[in-house]
Amino acid sequence: MDGEGRLKIYPARQKYKILSLFCLALKFEAGRIYNEKEVNQILMQWHTYGDWAMLRREPYDKGFLNRKSDRTAYWLEEKQPTLSSSGLELEACRK
Repeated sequence: MDGEGRLKIYPARQKYKILSLFCLALKFEAGRIYNEKEVNQILMQWHTYGDWAMLRREPYDKGFLNRKSDRTAYWLEEKQPTLSSSGLELEACRK
């Protein structure tokens, strides 16, 4: 993460991928429905390396976001993956 909390690279190691996705998931409001454009806008604000399309897929693939099959609506999953299962803590998102 850079000094403003933006993701500079997408990590290769699985536990750091989960941490990155967890931190990005914190940018979404529980119970709110987002369209694809809104998801892209949020993701573009919180990373600096340009691959927001991959960042839109990864939270879905890893269980942070869900979406309609036609990709017209996205929402934060009620039950989120945990950091403790990867040996990480929430404080890492604030660095």
